[in-house]
Amino acid sequence: MQNVEIWSEEFGAATDEPILLVMGSMSQGVLWPDEFVGRLTAGGRRVVRYDHRDTGRSGTVDFEKEPYTWGDIKDDVLRVLDAHGLDSAHLVCHSAGGLLGQLIAVERPERVRSLTVIGSSPLGGGEGMVIMRALMGQPQPEGSLPEPVAEFVAHYRGLMAAPPPVDRRERIEAMIAEQRVLHGTALPFDEDAARRLQERIFDRARDLDAVVNHRLAAMARPDFEPVGVLDRVKAPTLVIEGTHEPAKPGHGAIIAGQIPGARLMMVEGMGHTLPPEVHEELAAAILAHTSGVRT
Repeated sequence: MQNVEIWSEEFGAATDEPILLVMGSMSQGVLWPDEFVGRLTAGGRRVVRYDHRDTGRSGTVDFEKEPYTWGDIKDDVLRVLDAHGLDSAHLVCHSAGGLLGQLIAVERPERVRSLTVIGSSPLGGGEGMVIMRALMGQPQPEGSLPEPVAEFVAHYRGLMAAPPPVDRRERIEAMIAEQRVLHGTALPFDEDAARRLQERIFDRARDLDAVVNHRLAAMARPDFEPVGVLDRVKAPTLVIEGTHEPAKPGHGAIIAGQIPGARLMMVEGMGHTLPPEVHEELAAAILAHTSGVRT
């Protein structure tokens, strides 16, 4: 386990039920919206969010000298729990963070009170290769996960062909454009709010380019996602997917189908982001799930 500095913060009373928020690949913890976090704490939860290594205010790594894998990023989740004095917590995970949560629930069940995965893919499903084949225009083998929607594929194909942004303004504009695609097409896109968020992400990062190390980490250990293990998850599991998910459409149902007793919740209009319109519904569902009450 590498000794990398991890930035975290917590909200709520120390005696409340703990929730650890685990964001996706290359993503800072502040992508868990403040308003959403506030709804959870108002509901009687102690909430912790953190920046993955090589994102935000957490430490950055010289990957050539000190390579790491997604197994190390998974271990960082446990380090955050330890740092906050938590033997276990409710894990609420987004996107690739959901892979981390699923694997921890398999390997370290004693540390997971409940599991919630949002906009994620099933462990061992090969989601990365599905996206890569879609971007390269290659056919998907029979039995593959559903591929991203056309708008997602077109956007990232364009990025592959375009020159990289050269300054803060261009970088933030590119980040807003990416957020717009991930937002989906059903709910209005608030560009002013997106700009404030992306400016915050840009300005609080120690090294914005360090996030590429997450991709290198994925390539360093392609066997990170074991296949056929989700039936070993014992934690009560809530799987959440937006009806307009652009990156991993239909993956939520596959996760729920592989975890015994898991419940699938579809959120009308939501894409791959967490906009204000869905905060109340998401928070209510997670508060119910983490109290053991099914609604």
